[in-house]
Amino acid sequence: MHRDHTKQIRIGDRTIGGGSPVLIQSMTNTRTEDAEATVAQIRKLEAAGCDIIRCAVPTMEAAQALTQIRRQIKIPLVADIHFDYKLAIAAIEAGADKIRINPGNIGSSDRVRAVVDAARERQIPIRVGVNSGSLEKEIVERDHGVTAEGLVESALRQTAVIEDMGYDNLVISIKASDVMLCARAHELLAKKTQYPLHVGITEAGTLLSGNIKSAVGLGIILSQGIGDTIRVSLTGDPLEEVKSAKLILRTLGLRKGGIEVVSCPTCGRTQIDLIRLANQVETMVEDIPLDIKVAVMGCIVNGPGEAKEADIGIAGGKGEGLLIKKGVPVRKVPEAELLSVLREELLAWERE
Repeated sequence: MHRDHTKQIRIGDRTIGGGSPVLIQSMTNTRTEDAEATVAQIRKLEAAGCDIIRCAVPTMEAAQALTQIRRQIKIPLVADIHFDYKLAIAAIEAGADKIRINPGNIGSSDRVRAVVDAARERQIPIRVGVNSGSLEKEIVERDHGVTAEGLVESALRQTAVIEDMGYDNLVISIKASDVMLCARAHELLAKKTQYPLHVGITEAGTLLSGNIKSAVGLGIILSQGIGDTIRVSLTGDPLEEVKSAKLILRTLGLRKGGIEVVSCPTCGRTQIDLIRLANQVETMVEDIPLDIKVAVMGCIVNGPGEAKEADIGIAGGKGEGLLIKKGVPVRKVPEAELLSVLREELLAWERE
């Protein structure tokens, strides 16, 4: 299945759906009321590759702060609203490029309509979000728990509420912490709607477990051509969400650019501190805008052969290492200088 037939939606100056590239989204964890701190975090996320940013709007003060925040950032701003329709309207008036609501917890149809009318007036999209934890009680009881079918039914039901009000500038999000259930729900939903889908595994967990669950879940979903924006939800620094999302997209061939670092596992032949070196290389290349593969290998026995697929690499030996280009060793380098020599080569590569 390919999602190039999905409806195209504009979010600020970006387009999703209809074959557009999958965009990376993250969410601030500052207090939105603190505009200065929120802007500072968003700018770091922008620099790391975040395409769309979402901010929680739990108070009227937070909604009003969006005006100042929006003015100082470049990427589209999404306001995350729950329960209070007045906050959604205030966020729209403050300049949000998109709002995220669950019509089921906003209140009466009159309140939902007021939000829809405000969005229509400024032609900004509404993301209809349904999570496994907020699924309607009647659906959970009927199905004896949360199911993929129940999530899809809820999402389409909530979407229909807004469609019946004559508005179809919509994005749908269905999330669950159960990876396989979440993947199944997206497969079902993709067959039933042409709206763009925001994809993620909710409450994925800490850096290690959250990355593994997100990579598996997003990998299954995106590899089927499903999904238009993604978020890797981690209990940690949002910067890690963006880094992980970029790597997931690159691994699936859905995004180019940025240096890919490959490194071998350690073994009994390793005579350098490969773990430290590989991590240093991964950090060192973050600010170098090349679209190449860099290999970090632990020994001279297999290093050159294993690095053949890389554009450039280093292979460690006892107290020294080899600099390798296209699988061919070009010079020996003292171990202490491997990192700096590799960086010099990459910077020279950039200038070529």
